[in-house]
Amino acid sequence: MTDAPAPDFHVDEALAAGLVAAQHPDLSGEVRLVANGWDNAMFRLGERLAVRMPRRREAVGLMWNEQRWMPAPAPRLPVAVPAPVRNGRPAPELGYDVPWSIVPWFDGASGLAFDAETRGVAVNGLAAFVAEFGAIPAPADAPANAYRGVPLAHRDEDVRARLARGRIPDGAGLARVWDRALAASAWSGPPVWLHGDLHPHNLLLAPSGALVAVVDFGDITAGDPATDLATAWLTFDARDRRVFRAELEARRGVDEATWDRARGWALVIASAVVDRTGPSGDFGRVASYVLEQVQLD
Repeated sequence: MTDAPAPDFHVDEALAAGLVAAQHPDLSGEVRLVANGWDNAMFRLGERLAVRMPRRREAVGLMWNEQRWMPAPAPRLPVAVPAPVRNGRPAPELGYDVPWSIVPWFDGASGLAFDAETRGVAVNGLAAFVAEFGAIPAPADAPANAYRGVPLAHRDEDVRARLARGRIPDGAGLARVWDRALAASAWSGPPVWLHGDLHPHNLLLAPSGALVAVVDFGDITAGDPATDLATAWLTFDARDRRVFRAELEARRGVDEATWDRARGWALVIASAVVDRTGPSGDFGRVASYVLEQVQLD
């Protein structure tokens, strides 16, 4: 990932293999690095498994969340998700004092590798996932997240500061989008389960663009469903966004205010990426596209 932050932990194939051999020797096999993401590194383990390891301190708590919360909803979802097969313990004796997981391996490519038109093939599958995940009751002790699922007004100061810095094109137009989102009525229903980070890199797609799996549940939380509905702008073009919206409204009903907040959440996420990394690189190019899309409808 060309624009991912620098790692805090050194992770490589030798360490991943050593962790598996020490804690889960029955699953030992060939280990091959396949991705260095924003927060985690992914290693393929044999043919059917993968090792997921935090590469940044910020990801440690997110890994605990995945291990704690993903096993319960996974069987209910219409799309494959990487619920941990085994939980890896911190291993200070190997120089890696953080949790890690062994998860299923899914054949597919990051949605970042596809243009928006091809990602549109995934629209029905992603709508089914969002509808079903958001319908699962969230427990009272669901993990809190200061940056996802909260009232949109909690992000106002950060967004306005980004738009004022001048690194993001058409800040005035985006400010109008943001004002509209803030003016929408707040979510008044019970907190619902949220993936929390439903952008294209967390979608695995087949060569056709069909949805294979939804991955990276480190930001799992409960709150305003608009957070996950932001994927309408993060993932799709205007045509497929209309399909996504129709599918969601048919499955569970979504009011206009929630869609307005969802557009605001897309702006929150995309503006943070462009402000931090610029408009180039894998994440930056998609985020720049999103900032264009939120002004279209």
